[in-house]
Amino acid sequence: MIVLGIDPGIATTGFGVIRKEGADTRRLASGIIETSKTRDTEERLGTIYSRISSIIKEQKPECCVIEQLFFNTNAKTALAVGQARGAVLLTASHHDLECFEYTPLQVKQAVTGYGRADKRQVQYMVKQLLKIDKKLKADEADALAIAICHVHSAKLNKQMVPS
Repeated sequence: MIVLGIDPGIATTGFGVIRKEGADTRRLASGIIETSKTRDTEERLGTIYSRISSIIKEQKPECCVIEQLFFNTNAKTALAVGQARGAVLLTASHHDLECFEYTPLQVKQAVTGYGRADKRQVQYMVKQLLKIDKKLKADEADALAIAICHVHSAKLNKQMVPS
């Protein structure tokens, strides 16, 4: 199973692609998509769409997993994240990828065993689980964590991911 995990954001969108085969889970690709504050929103969303589309074509994931939008006290931030999520969901739809969503609490629980883990704990566990030596950016680690959460959840729930 190849899974594309996305941590959406208008300024920085993290992505991570993992492959789960039997007991082995490994990273195929990961990184961040950055957009400039000096660009119009539609350009920034277009960049996210274009880069995610390229990743899908290159990596050929079987599904897309994205973090659910949680309540945010800053309405402007919540709106921007919602727009980025929309760009990702649209991209996945255009590539006929089914999307799954998990809350930050579910992701942290799946990766660290503790739903209130901080970013450093998540980064550490992602590196351990995927045997990664390089330093991961926070959004990149979060995207990989979301993908890991899905493969653990799919296994526990015996869900079949579309192929």
